[in-house]
Amino acid sequence: MATPNTVAFHTLGCKLNFSETSSIQRKFVEAGFNVNPFDEPADVYIINTCSVTEFADRKCRKVVRDALNINPEAKVVMVGCYAQLKPKEISDIPGVDLVLGASEKFNVLNYIDEISRAPEKGLIKSCEISEVNDFESSFSFGDRTRSFLKVQDGCDYKCSFCTIPQARGKSRSDTIDNVVRKANEIAALGVKEIVLTGVNIGDFGLTPIDNTVTREHTFLDLITALDTVGGIDRFRISSIEPNLCSDDIIRFVAQSQKFVPHFHMPLQSGSNDILKAMRRRYNKELYAERVSLIKSIMPHCCIGVDVIVGFPLETEGHFSETYNFIQDLDISYLHVFTFSERAKTPAAEMSSQIPMDIRRERNKRLRILSEKKKRAFYEQHLGQTRTVLFEKSKKSEMMTGFTDNYIKVNLPLEENKINRLAQMTLSSINEKGLVSGII
Repeated sequence: MATPNTVAFHTLGCKLNFSETSSIQRKFVEAGFNVNPFDEPADVYIINTCSVTEFADRKCRKVVRDALNINPEAKVVMVGCYAQLKPKEISDIPGVDLVLGASEKFNVLNYIDEISRAPEKGLIKSCEISEVNDFESSFSFGDRTRSFLKVQDGCDYKCSFCTIPQARGKSRSDTIDNVVRKANEIAALGVKEIVLTGVNIGDFGLTPIDNTVTREHTFLDLITALDTVGGIDRFRISSIEPNLCSDDIIRFVAQSQKFVPHFHMPLQSGSNDILKAMRRRYNKELYAERVSLIKSIMPHCCIGVDVIVGFPLETEGHFSETYNFIQDLDISYLHVFTFSERAKTPAAEMSSQIPMDIRRERNKRLRILSEKKKRAFYEQHLGQTRTVLFEKSKKSEMMTGFTDNYIKVNLPLEENKINRLAQMTLSSINEKGLVSGII
């Protein structure tokens, strides 16, 4: 059979996955493939998987069914975290032709002819995650407004609930020279904002070589170098661990003309007892210190927070401690995750697993708190004039955008404003929490 010439992609999970999918897609385009939307017929469907929660696993199965409903004769390739963690399980999904682990996902083109000829299903090409040491540079492109640029991969932390080290391997990084080169490449495409992404980007600079880990540079070195890149108006840090978000990094962002006043720092719990059980590398006092410093020198800064509810051993008292801690913090929004038992993690084996109805109820309470925090943050800025980067909305007659400090705005469409920075006076908030104003 000749090499098929149409391919479609679907990405599950984080922004890091999106950057990698985009890079894989560009390789297919360079090889002469036509890229179709995932909801249209294609010869090959490539699904970049996530396995952060049990829901993500189930979502993988649904996406495979969706692809085969569109074209029952298509070849289906699974890559990504779930493919590395559970290759046999994923290869047994009806219709899956090829499963590529972490070491092979960027080589998927090498296997297209092989699966076109192979009569059997569920071929697995993988290796032990301990053998994965290479760094593959990636960035997303398609949305001209922003690009997600991968600068780091893997994680050396051993959080008791997390499978990411098993799925992505050791912490490793790109070089500063190559990140700057990629940023210039992105700028040449007309993109105005770059979001730096990775698994644990605060660990930038770590590189495993011959079973030893070396560090030539730091994350502060990286952002200092990127601050001089021409053609990019904004750099945004996707997420950074509080123990790695140093005073120097915070002070650098405060004086930078390109790095925007927006931090996303995972908290996970406001109880030191639970943080210890999670094997996190900080306590709530350090977290509060980071927030205090940020707001003292950047009162307008947006701070996002990740929280996990329903972790084993989390009593109502522990949850109340978390709720009250967050309520008192000067933060802007939450990303709330319900704890999900993941195979081969210490947390899955802990006693005192929390009933699912209690987990969901705690999730709901924190999501309500998040909406209150976000609205309060937005209201603090009404009447101010801030810089907005505009993009097209899903509603054809509207455009949307984000201020430098991550306030989402919504205005009637003006085509000449798309992918441009404009000064906007924030005037009102609607019932959905979107801000309107005057340009």
